[in-house]
Amino acid sequence: MDALNYPIIDADAHVIESDDTWDFLEPAEAKYRPKLVDDPDKPGFGHWEINGRRGPMALTFVESEDDKESRAQLSSRRVGTPREARRMQDTKKRIDHMDELGIDIQVLHATIWLLNLTLEPDGEAALARAWNKWLAETTKGCSDRLRWSCLVPSSVPDEAINQMRWSKERGACAIFLRPMEGEKWVTDPAFYPILEEAEKLDLPIAIHIANANPASVSMYDNLAAGAQTQAWGIFRVPTVQSCMFLIMSEIPNLFPKLRWGFIESAAQWVPWVHNESVRRMETLGLPVPDNVFEASNAYITCQTDDDLPWILKYAGENTLMIGTDYGHSDPSSDIDSINFIRDRDDLSLDTKERILHHNPATLYGLN
Repeated sequence: MDALNYPIIDADAHVIESDDTWDFLEPAEAKYRPKLVDDPDKPGFGHWEINGRRGPMALTFVESEDDKESRAQLSSRRVGTPREARRMQDTKKRIDHMDELGIDIQVLHATIWLLNLTLEPDGEAALARAWNKWLAETTKGCSDRLRWSCLVPSSVPDEAINQMRWSKERGACAIFLRPMEGEKWVTDPAFYPILEEAEKLDLPIAIHIANANPASVSMYDNLAAGAQTQAWGIFRVPTVQSCMFLIMSEIPNLFPKLRWGFIESAAQWVPWVHNESVRRMETLGLPVPDNVFEASNAYITCQTDDDLPWILKYAGENTLMIGTDYGHSDPSSDIDSINFIRDRDDLSLDTKERILHHNPATLYGLN
């Protein structure tokens, strides 16, 4: 494998929260410490309990195994990670593993925040604040290798802005938002104060696959197609929708410097969204940009089995990135994805550099 003269950026890595995370709650906030409760109706599964109230299903089953050679169920994708590394209990072990994988920088995203933990605004603020303190503390001294997307209580915009400012000063390089925040899409004007401040702080919005709308999530209960398809509908589809909504909205004009990342939804949908948005722009008599994604400052993580030459015709050279989904074991996870891109013979060296470095560096402000 040829040596590269640019740092490799893993645009989608994860941390697995533990009791250590919630030790950063203030004493008065201890009632919001997440408690894992077994689900009597689903053996082997559980849900979170927050302040005595039932919360969402616990995504403990997405955590990867400890053996570095373990695979994602019956697939050939390698997903194993050291337990202390993915739980941020030993950052040296994590960085050593990154070195083995040829990764210079990881951008860390939450796991527990993929669903709406609580409907209490004070609880949401307390949990986000504790998580941000945990990441700031555990990445202290290694911010050249480990950066992170901060959590915000979207239901409390003023507090969200406070946490954005605090996190920016301590190593955060993005703001983690979900496609649906409560009963509103992330493109709703209710969130414009957060978007305005993000633009001022030069922090991008990371739309990670997630769903913070309990009513939407509950629609997939007992889905006949099974759990894997259930997760696709709950998490991936809304992420694709939110990209389309961004492209067709006034947001790129209102906040022209604000960058957006659409994380872990693969990229095979890019030609579809391109064609759908262009057709609607033409129908409305709107000017059609040369590239709808670049015009919206949108960046998208791809997967190793995406048809990249075809996707690049629509995404252009300045949109795609790659992530390992480090710490997880699900359909997106592949700790060897970086090397897969490096070894491909259907991509130019320049395209590889853009996917592995230039595009994620631009999105996350790591230039």
